[in-house]
Amino acid sequence: QVHVVESGGGSVQSGGSLRLSCVASGYLGRRYSMAWFRQAPGKEREGIAAIDTDRSAMYEDSVKGRFTISQHYDNAKNTVWLQMDSLKSEDTAMYYCAAAPGMGRTTERRFYDYWGQGTQVTVSS
Repeated sequence: QVHVVESGGGSVQSGGSLRLSCVASGYLGRRYSMAWFRQAPGKEREGIAAIDTDRSAMYEDSVKGRFTISQHYDNAKNTVWLQMDSLKSEDTAMYYCAAAPGMGRTTERRFYDYWGQGTQVTVSS
C-alpha cells in the first residue's frame, strides 16, 4: 500500500511564492510517476504538473514558467515538490499530490492510483 501526504500550503499575497511537498511512502516500483492536481471551489480537479523517475517534467499552460516540479527517491520514500512562484489569485485551490507505478508523466486523473488528502493554497490580491 502506498500512502501519500502533502504539506506546505498556506496563504500568500499575489506575486508571492510557496513550496509544496509530497511524500509517497511505499513501493511504487523502479519506475513511477507523480503529479500535482488542484481543485478550486465549484470547479473540476485539474492536473497541473507531472514528473517521472527519468525526471522528465510536464506542465499545463496555466502554470508553465511559474511552477517547477522536482522529484527525489530515498530509502523507499518518493518525494516530489512543487515550487510555485509569481502566484496569482486564480491559483487559489486545494492542491493534491498523486502517484502511480509506471512511466506516464501525465496529468490525466485516471492514470493515478494513489492520492493525498490535499493542502490548501490561498492567494490574496
